[in-house]
Amino acid sequence: MFGIPGKQAVSITDKAAAQIAKLMDKDGHQGLRIGVKKGGCAGMEYTMDYVTEVDPLDEVVEQDGARVMIAPMAQMFLFGTEIDYEVSLLESGFKFRNPNVVDACGCGESIKFDESLATK
Repeated sequence: MFGIPGKQAVSITDKAAAQIAKLMDKDGHQGLRIGVKKGGCAGMEYTMDYVTEVDPLDEVVEQDGARVMIAPMAQMFLFGTEIDYEVSLLESGFKFRNPNVVDACGCGESIKFDESLATK
């Protein structure tokens, strides 16, 4: 696992925790797994999937009834990220404030990480 002993890999705001817990309760999911994949104009995209079974290799973060699992290959890219849930006039959704991101596309859906992370 990638991390610092005693420090959670990601932090979850109260709004995000409430939304994640609501999604978990809806269909009896065990939580949400977050990760990254290649794609988009900046090179990488976040992924979020419902989880029915916790993978023992996932990093698990729990807060206020919400459970987030971080896929093993994404842990180094997501360490230190704050997950928030924002509601605006035109849209609502999860927002990632990730200190490892060095660039993003104009729409904010695609991100680029510090290339040195891929070699760690």
